[in-house]
Amino acid sequence: MTQLEYIDLRERPEIKDSAAEWFHSKWGVPKEAYLECMKDYLSGNTELGWYLCLDGGKIVGGMGVIENDFHERKDLSPNVCAVYTEEEYRGQGIAGKLLNIVVDDMKSKGISPIYLITDHTGFYERYGWEFLCMVQGSDPEPSRMYIHR
Repeated sequence: MTQLEYIDLRERPEIKDSAAEWFHSKWGVPKEAYLECMKDYLSGNTELGWYLCLDGGKIVGGMGVIENDFHERKDLSPNVCAVYTEEEYRGQGIAGKLLNIVVDDMKSKGISPIYLITDHTGFYERYGWEFLCMVQGSDPEPSRMYIHR
């Protein structure tokens, strides 16, 4: 097995386009929306960043931090978004390590708490996240909102 590399997009800005394409392919959000957020981060307009796990340069996991992840509670911000690990890499702790990196990076920038919405139960709790409330997102059914303090 190769050595996995965990990076903040600012460490490898040249992969911005491939990262935006990768996230688009996982979530269906337009590539341009990811690029816009990534450009804001890379230019220093925001400290809400993008984080990736690479295996030999290939993106195998990632997530971002944005103001709001398509839900009605604008007061619960910022939000971890687009959490994804390639199927063949699941169960190796990649998402958990990325979550911890994100939490630590945000705290180092004075940004805490942070939030995320998910339909998963039991996963995020392992990494210090707590269920906060139900929120209405873009789906007809409410989603679970988690907080990391």
